[in-house]
Amino acid sequence: MVVNKSKAAFRTIAEVADEIGVATHVLRFWETKFSQIKPMKRSGGRRYYRPDDVEVVKTIKHYLYDKRYTIEGVQKLFKEKGLKNLVGEEIQKDFFETSPATEIDANAHELLASLQQQLAAMKEELAEALKKSQN
Repeated sequence: MVVNKSKAAFRTIAEVADEIGVATHVLRFWETKFSQIKPMKRSGGRRYYRPDDVEVVKTIKHYLYDKRYTIEGVQKLFKEKGLKNLVGEEIQKDFFETSPATEIDANAHELLASLQQQLAAMKEELAEALKKSQN
């Protein structure tokens, strides 16, 4: 099943494997060989790949499958040339783009101000409790 996700969306290991054309066990193996691949791991060990992780995986696949490098050769290339030079300057660019500011109404503003006050009060209470527990 193909799901259209935004470029900034996180992807499961199965989605990444389908996208680049390798098996999921290959991606798990590459994680052990390339420290540059760092998917988030959630409960139960589920992996979620960031857009940058996907770009790194695509680059690794390109060097291994298309350019016929060995794993050691790609590791050496990453070490010598650096990740950004191989993947490109686009890494993390679209992931951190800001969206246009959203206007909020007066009620939302009031609610946020109230929440800020409550959080500040909780912070003070916690600081006092911590101080008492240290004495």
